[in-house]
Amino acid sequence: MSNKAHLGIVLLCCLLTFSTFAQTASEVLAKSIAYHDPKGKWESGQFQLKLKESRPNGTFRETEIKLDNRQQSFELAQLRDGRKIYRYVKGDDCKNQLDGASDFSAEEAKKFRLDCEYSPRMKDYYTYLYGLPMKLRDPGTILGDEVKTVEFDGRQLLQLKVTYQPEVGKDIWYFYFDPSTYALSGYRFYHDESINDGEYILISGEQKVGPLRLPKKREWYTHKEEKFLGTDELIK
Repeated sequence: MSNKAHLGIVLLCCLLTFSTFAQTASEVLAKSIAYHDPKGKWESGQFQLKLKESRPNGTFRETEIKLDNRQQSFELAQLRDGRKIYRYVKGDDCKNQLDGASDFSAEEAKKFRLDCEYSPRMKDYYTYLYGLPMKLRDPGTILGDEVKTVEFDGRQLLQLKVTYQPEVGKDIWYFYFDPSTYALSGYRFYHDESINDGEYILISGEQKVGPLRLPKKREWYTHKEEKFLGTDELIK
């Protein structure tokens, strides 16, 4: 075989390999959602989560969450500083309790942020965090076109960029997926990427929640200072 023929075969193989493995961002996201929610239950399912949220100073919070995504309802029961916090949000309906009572002082309300401005934000936060990657199909989400292979947390992972329509959010997000299973393996966000602000989150382990496969442990760090912010662990 001539050198030219051999080179032609090599180039053809490379092109075939590239065409086989080249994927769009939508395809990568769809495969990740199929991995984490194989039965498509997230959108209309009911889920109960128990979390341990640890901070670098040695403190931790025990948090139980109930989600009814069909009804768009959210309940949170949290043990914090020896007090029992309860939040309920469903549409415009919002309830807050401290130690089982709806009556609490203004000082307690301020300390534990027991108000109907903050509690819906907690609903959005936990629903987004534990609904990933399924939440990346929500209205207002702008999925970038490019799929990059990059190093993140010492691994070669697939990277997708996500932004949001202005009425939804202004942050820039990058999500990282295992190239073989498409499991969500980490993510980062910036308020202003040019100054390297924001945080990155490392994911390890996996927890079954009904038919879902959810990340078990998340460790949070700042970009700029590489400061460890805490660990959230799904324990049940």
